Amino acid sequence: MSEQPANSNDPDPVFEAIDLKKEFDEGNVKALRGVNFKIDPGEFVSIVGPSGSGKTTLLHMLGSLDLPSSGELKFKGTNLPDLPDYADYRAREVGFIFQSFHLLPTFTIRENVQIPTFGLPGSARERKARAVELLNAVGLSHRLDHLPSKLSGGERQRAAIARSMVNNPGVLLADEPTGNLDTENAAQIMELLDLLQEEHKTTLILVTHDMDVASHASREIRMLDGKIASDSSKIPKPQSS
Repeated sequence: MSEQPANSNDPDPVFEAIDLKKEFDEGNVKALRGVNFKIDPGEFVSIVGPSGSGKTTLLHMLGSLDLPSSGELKFKGTNLPDLPDYADYRAREVGFIFQSFHLLPTFTIRENVQIPTFGLPGSARERKARAVELLNAVGLSHRLDHLPSKLSGGERQRAAIARSMVNNPGVLLADEPTGNLDTENAAQIMELLDLLQEEHKTTLILVTHDMDVASHASREIRMLDGKIASDSSKIPKPQSS
């Protein structure tokens, strides 16, 4: 990885990993073996690699679903394990998009999108309006009161994307977001994520084994055996006049 020159005027990176390690089974399984990187605000980063390379473990740590065994993982300059409330961090700062959608089957799509707002400031009316606004934005205005079982896989993932954005997070973490979709729906979901990331300037970090999906990102981190094998950014195409 190339080193970036220090600049005291630059904002803190959204995430910074310093010799990050993660072990399981009393140290017998080394999922991460000294990972170092920085991710700046508004970047779209794909994390790729074979099964067992550590990419999902890394994503879980970025979302504070797991903690490092050693090393540092900073969020806007603060070491994540030192945060006073991991649940508050997940509720306010990070949106999650999962391969399996994780929609609650007995709640309508609108209610599912509202769930992350419960316990946060705002009235029930405001929460409902926000959910409707986002479902409209992802093309589900006609499905507000449907249960998840009545939706296609692509529609359920659209609902999950709306849910991930309901609290205006600065970071979206996506774990194989097209893994359960056919090619056509996968392409539509990636077009939607491209659009939302560009419009909202969200930092989007996406784990995938699908290189077509990974190609949407402006930066690719490739992992192998718990280490970063390569970290490369795309060269922007020149604008035609």
